Amino acid sequence: MKLSLIRTYSCNIFPIFHKPKTQSLSLCARSRRPICSSSLKPKIPLFLRPSNYSATLSDLKKWHDWAKTLSSSIGSSFFDSDNGPDSSLLFRELNWLIEDSLEDHSLIPQLGIQDNSTNVRLRVDIDELYSLWKQRIEERKPFQYIVGCEHWRDLVLSVEEGVFIPRPETELLIDSVSDVVSNNEELRQGLWVDLGTGSGAIAIGIGRILESRGRVIAIDLNPLAASVAAFNVQRYGLQDVIEVRQGSWFEPLKDIEIEEKLSGVISNPPYIPSDDIPGLQAEVRTHEPRLALDGGLDGMDDLRYLCNRTASLLKPGGFFAFETNGEKQCKFLVDYLENDNAGSFCNLKIVSDFAYPVEVVTEQTIN
Repeated sequence: MKLSLIRTYSCNIFPIFHKPKTQSLSLCARSRRPICSSSLKPKIPLFLRPSNYSATLSDLKKWHDWAKTLSSSIGSSFFDSDNGPDSSLLFRELNWLIEDSLEDHSLIPQLGIQDNSTNVRLRVDIDELYSLWKQRIEERKPFQYIVGCEHWRDLVLSVEEGVFIPRPETELLIDSVSDVVSNNEELRQGLWVDLGTGSGAIAIGIGRILESRGRVIAIDLNPLAASVAAFNVQRYGLQDVIEVRQGSWFEPLKDIEIEEKLSGVISNPPYIPSDDIPGLQAEVRTHEPRLALDGGLDGMDDLRYLCNRTASLLKPGGFFAFETNGEKQCKFLVDYLENDNAGSFCNLKIVSDFAYPVEVVTEQTIN
């Protein structure tokens, strides 16, 4: 199953910062802490659930016909209203839902046969399928929350309501890390931090690049997000590389030895101005956590905080990259760093995502 994510808002340009390298610092002995534990248990994605239910193909066809009719009635109304899904996208999502629900995909072509009494194994009860699709249409619940997962890069990540859904454009952050460690083994072997990890997407992407040579601490204030991130980390067998901690920004790093400065800080923080939240797509403003979206009056509250704290925590030659809400925010941050943190960063770059063909690059020379 391949999910197409609706473009919900512009999150398109990334400032990437390097701290000037003055001397080499050795990485102190690694102290392992257990992966985040929480009383909040993440839901199992639909495609991973056992096929404990059954229905006839005739009953499944009846549900499918009903769901198609409901989807068809939407036309372009959601799209015209707030750039939401139109009927054609809903039809594709419906097909993906069938694939995730049905144990034997070879039976899908038989949905066109009338009065087929063949029994099929399902991962969800037929009545629940009706309920799920009503939630998708009537409540505008994101499809990723309906099936409990999102396809991101070559990963299939568990997500659920209350956890931010990773976007395709955030993949550029992983590409930037891959580029910087490909020619710098010291950074590859160091300690990296993913701030505001959500589903753990960025941390897992970085962890797979570092392999067993470095390590990642993934942090989120939301205990449900931390639990879901830990689930995803364990599913990909990266618990020896990635540690999930629950807390606010840098606070969970208080036990890190002063000598063990960070090789890299990566973040996709909240950056939507508060007044813009009501205008977002219904799937986003109604269902995704506001904590992961709202960046304050100008959208810059958390971005400024990250800039101020990161300079003192990165090792010389360390790497910092984060996602912002477009070129205007990026240029403001570059100017902010050049004036308020003069001498702390060099090689400042602004990198646009695939939605913007023009790449803007700025550099700072450290004397």
